[in-house]
Amino acid sequence: MKDSLTYQDAGVDIDKAKRFIRTIKKITQKAPRSGVIAGIGGFSGLYSLDVSQYDNPVLVTSTDGVGTKVKVACMMDKHDTIGIDLVAMCVNDIAVQGAKPLFFLDYLSMGTLVTETAEAIVHGIVEGCKQAKCALIGGETAEMPGVYSKGEYDLAGFVVGIVDNSKIVDGSEIAVGHKLVGIGSSGLHSNGYSLARKICFEKLKLKVDDKVDILGRTIGEELLEPTKIYSEVIRRLLRDFQIHGIAHISGGGIVENLPRILPSSCVGVIQKGSWEVPPIFTFLQEAGKLSKREMVRTFNNGIGIILVVPEKEAEGIVQFLTAMGEKIYIIGSIVERETASNQIAWA
Repeated sequence: MKDSLTYQDAGVDIDKAKRFIRTIKKITQKAPRSGVIAGIGGFSGLYSLDVSQYDNPVLVTSTDGVGTKVKVACMMDKHDTIGIDLVAMCVNDIAVQGAKPLFFLDYLSMGTLVTETAEAIVHGIVEGCKQAKCALIGGETAEMPGVYSKGEYDLAGFVVGIVDNSKIVDGSEIAVGHKLVGIGSSGLHSNGYSLARKICFEKLKLKVDDKVDILGRTIGEELLEPTKIYSEVIRRLLRDFQIHGIAHISGGGIVENLPRILPSSCVGVIQKGSWEVPPIFTFLQEAGKLSKREMVRTFNNGIGIILVVPEKEAEGIVQFLTAMGEKIYIIGSIVERETASNQIAWA
């Protein structure tokens, strides 16, 4: 028996990590490279910031993860789309303030580095960056034996964007009479998965490869549907229309996220039945016997983004986004808030 121990004896393989870095350098070259001076492999990433198009540039940042959706990816042993979710959850949060994403960084931690899994994850991150048209400038891959069980991992993402100070969308111009326009989601996105997994895999005892008729595919395929990235859609809207507020409907649903952009004098009135609710939400509500209150504060229920716009702009936006292939709905309006009333009401 040897007397001296190595890092590998403790569960961390430095040589494998070095080989992995060499591999992902090639993968990340497929992401947009504009502005990148030095990226993967250095102590830090370098980005050349071009502010020539901005009078008063403001950097906008966000960080997020994908929650327990990673558990579904592990159950299916399918890891090539979870990176899209990671980019989406970060990029959507800065897009709603009018920001253009510049670059993205990721953090991947595993109990033991499984090269094939990590490569698939990075492929997804690159795809997300391509959709968002931002650079993947760097990241960190950590082996953490004893923290994660075999085959488990976690992800975090970080994005930096830019917007001119005069073009920040902050909700300050929202007024009574404005319309609420909802852009459809691609499904659950990356929120409510602890509850969704409890219903599907504990209560119903489903396996990931079990087909669910109402969904038209397996429950695993449905739950792994990537989060929609809205940054390019929002940029095109801001170029052609007056948009006074934008809310990303993520964790907390409409009831938690729309009030974040509303002036204290306003209430958003949501018209029930004004949009098509994807089957996954009906399935979860019925199978879990969830109350309407639990549904609207846990899931997006088919609406990924809410735009707050002047009434005269609403129909034009609907036509514009419909032509782009988006699912788009006028889902409500802004009314005056009465003393002590909630900022969300249902009609």
